[in-house]
Amino acid sequence: MQNTEKYILSQQERYLETFFEFLRIPSVSADPKYKQDLADAASWLEKHLSDLGFQAETIATKGNPLVYAQTPVVPGGKTILVYGHYDVQPPDPLNLWKTPPFEPTIRDGNVYARGATDDKGQFLTHVFAVEAYMKHANPPKVQIKFLFEGEEESIGSVSLTEYLESEENRKKLACDCVVVSDSSMFGENQPAITYGLRGILAFELFITGPNRDLHSGDFGGTVFNPGIALMKMLSGLIDENGTILVPHIYDDVCEITDQEKTELQKLPFNEREFFRKIGLDEGFGEKGFTTLQRRWCRPTFDINGITCGYQGEGSKTVIPNTASAKFSFRLVPNQRTEKVIENIRKRLLELLPPGVQMRLKYEHGAPGMRSPLDSPYIQKAATALENVFGTPPVFARQGGSIPIVAELRDKLGAEVLLLGWGQDDDNLHAPNEKFSLLNFQRGMLASAQLLHLLGAEK
Repeated sequence: MQNTEKYILSQQERYLETFFEFLRIPSVSADPKYKQDLADAASWLEKHLSDLGFQAETIATKGNPLVYAQTPVVPGGKTILVYGHYDVQPPDPLNLWKTPPFEPTIRDGNVYARGATDDKGQFLTHVFAVEAYMKHANPPKVQIKFLFEGEEESIGSVSLTEYLESEENRKKLACDCVVVSDSSMFGENQPAITYGLRGILAFELFITGPNRDLHSGDFGGTVFNPGIALMKMLSGLIDENGTILVPHIYDDVCEITDQEKTELQKLPFNEREFFRKIGLDEGFGEKGFTTLQRRWCRPTFDINGITCGYQGEGSKTVIPNTASAKFSFRLVPNQRTEKVIENIRKRLLELLPPGVQMRLKYEHGAPGMRSPLDSPYIQKAATALENVFGTPPVFARQGGSIPIVAELRDKLGAEVLLLGWGQDDDNLHAPNEKFSLLNFQRGMLASAQLLHLLGAEK
């Protein structure tokens, strides 16, 4: 193991150059104008994995390509599948970036660039760790497979989901454990193992009224304003205490266990500081639950964007003929997406005022997931993290969603191990995204430790 660690530390300059080269590819999946850049990112990954000695290939799909690679089969040994996504969020608003989003820059021990932590830098730690492990494990006692996709940030991994429908493809990806690094540590020097994720349902609601915009003086008081209808309908999905008003949405919620409550209480969480960092004096949420419980373990509803009427300079007194909103629900383990979708639709129809029409567009969704805390993979990972970071990891859940994770777990029949090297203030999906250089290095060392421990398992 010492030789593996020495090799990783000796290669940091090369690793950083490779990382920067990858970050310069603007692989934005939400915007069609970046289609070629996504193809370039996939080609870059395949070539890089091949150059490192892995058997690599690009797999064409109806959407953005998958990139797959593997090390030699190890008879009787564990097989680990490392998943990541090479696509990134749009960089907008550009004027808020201190340096160009696709020109990686080092400041204060961090790499600033779009995709630095979400997810290029995080999954590259495993690529570099596997390279080091393969050079110094004689013979390797663990087989590693890599699977990288380019749709996680836009349409919820549609092509990968379709790929998993084939039995032949599932056999190709067969593994004992899926390792994902697309989450965060609990603090600057506090590693964490994420054992649960919330799911997601994303929608867009369109309200249509008169056949054109109307003068609010001539028609005000005679028609139902689509903007007002939209606001009333959205407010009818949640009450003043943060309780969701969709029928039966809490029926299947996986309740927080006593063991989980104990683990949450152990976390060094400063609630006042948490809200101070985001410019608030206090928080808000469902009554009867702590901030961490609301954040990780309870279903939520949020409006993500609203479009309605005139929004230019000055005033224009119109009744808009349309209004729309993008909104999402976060789900928790055990909630069934189909059931929730149907009840959301029913609730909106109940709230629909007379004189307007609605169209609900379902964008994408995925269920929540939770791994058992007594999993042997979690225990091995805990040892690896403590060996590298010098402190035991805490066990946490995550409020965000990685839609494909539950799909990989269920379709491959494998356990899931979520090991994040990011920080809460890494500005995921926002300007000035960053990734700690120290955690870039520690992530590689922890990944190599994990492979060593899994290989030593009797």
